[in-house]
Amino acid sequence: MFIVGITGGIGSGKTAVSDRFEALHICVVDADLCSRIVVEKGRPALAHIAEHFGNDVLNSNDELDRTLLRKKIFDEPHERKWLENLLHPLIREELMRQLNHATSPYVILVSPLLIESQQYLMCNEVIVVDVPVEIQIERTMTRDNNDEAQVKNIITVQASRETRLKHATKVIKNTQGLDYLDTQVTQLHSLFLQQANENSPHEQ
Repeated sequence: MFIVGITGGIGSGKTAVSDRFEALHICVVDADLCSRIVVEKGRPALAHIAEHFGNDVLNSNDELDRTLLRKKIFDEPHERKWLENLLHPLIREELMRQLNHATSPYVILVSPLLIESQQYLMCNEVIVVDVPVEIQIERTMTRDNNDEAQVKNIITVQASRETRLKHATKVIKNTQGLDYLDTQVTQLHSLFLQQANENSPHEQ
């Protein structure tokens, strides 16, 4: 299984990139979606979270209020660490389940915490979607209707731009419009198809 990891800071355009690979019929495993699955109603993790943080982190449907929980943990680093220790193993398990069911020549693993959670160690290639911090802030404020201080807090707890780039085997610059993004993805797709074919077991 040839795995290509995609990461980048908030607002960098990871989804725009992964959507383009998906349009090329490549299976995409999204760590954000996996993180939602493991805290669905009825899952043990949700009960642990409610017990630890209180029932006010549940909405009227007894589902996780992610916005409220995010506010709680960004103000309290030790609480964020507690949550990470609970969820990261469960997310990794769900990621592996989905990766193992992928049917395309290679598979995309898109994760905002690819570096921080060491998920990059599972990957044959690591793509960093890179934009300057000021663009991250502008895009995220527009997209999520967050104030600048909250966006900066999120950026602070993520791996730095420099750290991500040190781990990159490929970099996609997402500052020049969608046509340029398409060109970069198409070139990488051809390369990954070749690499995946070379790495696959061949019949003797």
